[in-house]
Amino acid sequence: MDELTFHRALFRPGTILDIGAHDGLLTLPLAALPGARVVGFEPLPPAMARLRAVVGSGVVLHDCALGDAEGHCVLEVPSVNGIAQEQWASIAKDYGAIRRADPRVDGIARYQVAQRRLDEFGFTDVTAIKLDVEGAEEEVIRGGSATIRACRPAMTVEIEERHRPGSTRDVPALLADLGLVGFFWLDGWQPLAAFDAARMQVASPSPAEFSASDPYVFIFYFVPPERVPELLAVAG
Repeated sequence: MDELTFHRALFRPGTILDIGAHDGLLTLPLAALPGARVVGFEPLPPAMARLRAVVGSGVVLHDCALGDAEGHCVLEVPSVNGIAQEQWASIAKDYGAIRRADPRVDGIARYQVAQRRLDEFGFTDVTAIKLDVEGAEEEVIRGGSATIRACRPAMTVEIEERHRPGSTRDVPALLADLGLVGFFWLDGWQPLAAFDAARMQVASPSPAEFSASDPYVFIFYFVPPERVPELLAVAG
């Protein structure tokens, strides 16, 4: 089960939030859904420049990070063999420590970026959220807790222990408190109680190391309880 299939199958007209939009891999196809208004958040300046060049009028973009406080933060992007690993851009990871432990990480670009709370935007019709922020999931959810509780969106969240130990436990717990039920896909839908991080999600925190456990489960799906039958009817 991939994120786009999930969001297409459970789509309802309204606002879709693409938090961590990067180059628009999901932004663009989600914007094509009838009745969708996509709002993308992407703090990395080079990625935002590329995204602005390809989106149409149906997409609103914000060049800021989301968190649990208003202000500014530092976004770090590691490089390997001189190539920026943009999809590892994070406001939560300490790439300085990772570089000291793994010299294959040969550089770190740092950007001072604006940070806002999702609740400050005042969205009232959010029907879906895609969240991919490399370890900062908890802060984004806390800063958007009122929006999530009120709107009860269908959500996909990329959660990885290599970015933040304990996150596969803590992030679902936060969303459960906000009224959402979580699942993952492994040969069919599985309840979160069946997830075993020690078996299903082992990988290095370094962008220079690509080995990982098999299976490697990192996309989690959340819906309000009344939509669970609808989710279970979606086949991968």
